[in-house]
Amino acid sequence: MCTQSVGLIAGVLEQHGISTVCIALVRSIAEAVSPPRALAVPFRFGAPLGEANDAAGQTSVMRAALQLLLESGPPQILRDYPNQR
Repeated sequence: MCTQSVGLIAGVLEQHGISTVCIALVRSIAEAVSPPRALAVPFRFGAPLGEANDAAGQTSVMRAALQLLLESGPPQILRDYPNQR
């Protein structure tokens, strides 16, 4: 539900000139909703940035997500973490 809601909200924000990046726990929902930019992560529900107390891992996820803001591409950019390309 969150991936769907956030993806839809991101699309509306982008229409108003606000850049967004979504972190998606369920890739298939991100594909269906088509947020402008999304990073699909392999983590469990409740831990979209990875395990607690793993500052280096969480920073890596955030960097990968923010890196998507630098990309231009088709209407949807969807990358997998850690294989972003």
